[in-house]
Order: sequence, then structure tokens, then C-alpha cells
Amino acid sequence: MAWRSSVLFGTGDRVVEMEDTEDDNLATSVSSDVDAEFDTVIGYIEDIIMDAEFQQLQKNFMDKYYLEFENTEENKLIYTSIFQEYIDLLEKYIEQQLMERIPAFNMTTFITSLQQHKDEISGDIFDMLLTFTDFLAFKEMFLDYRMILLNNNSR
Repeated sequence: MAWRSSVLFGTGDRVVEMEDTEDDNLATSVSSDVDAEFDTVIGYIEDIIMDAEFQQLQKNFMDKYYLEFENTEENKLIYTSIFQEYIDLLEKYIEQQLMERIPAFNMTTFITSLQQHKDEISGDIFDMLLTFTDFLAFKEMFLDYRMILLNNNSR
């Protein structure tokens, strides 16, 4: 049991002050270890997504499919298979890279931790990770990419 401050027991002349510093230190230590592991994984993910190989993999994928996406509320059936292919390709690439860096890495555990720390992650990394779990973020990424390419080609 961990107490945040001293706890007073007893009455009258016999008041005993007790502190549970051992459990506090243990809880803080475990929490710090989990936070440190999470921060390490996020640092590796930053390295992976900034790497030229990942950038090229993502660009090739987007080049292959960007013309399929249209800025309408209705979603085409093909979007589902493209989304699944994207997840299979890029999420598995990131997972493989993380497992090379952290042999005991577990994606399921990380995703749970990610949900608990989502407010602590910088926008770009969170947005990229969101494209693996949020279809609308994925579609928006493609629409943005399409707009950029079409605007550049019309100049």
C-alpha cells in the first residue's frame, strides 16, 4: 500500500506517524521504468519513420494508390483493402525494426501503452501512428498527398 503523505495513527498522547516510503519508491520505480521503456520505443519510432527506407516505402505506397482517393463523404470499397495493405506493409515494417532494436518488443503491449500516453506524444508521430488505427486519418493522409501532387503537377 502506498501513501502519498504521512499517515497518523492513534489518539491522544500516543500518535504514531507512519510513512510507506518503500512502496512509494517501488511504485515510482516501476512507473519510471515503464515510462522510460515507452520513451525509448517512441524514440526508436521517430528514428524509423525519419529513415530514408521508411520514407521511400511510404511514398511508393502512396504513389501507387493516391489517385484512388477522392474528397467525398462516401468511401469506396477499395479503400478498405488499401488500408489493410498499408497496415500490413508499414506497421509490420515498424514492428520488425523495433524488434531488431528491442528483442523483447511486443506491439500489443506497446499499443496499450500508447493509448495511455497519447497526450505525451508529439503531433507528427501521433498522426503517423494514428494512420494505422484510424481509417479517417489514413484517408485524410491520402487526400492531402493527392492534393499536393496534383497542385505540383498543375504548375
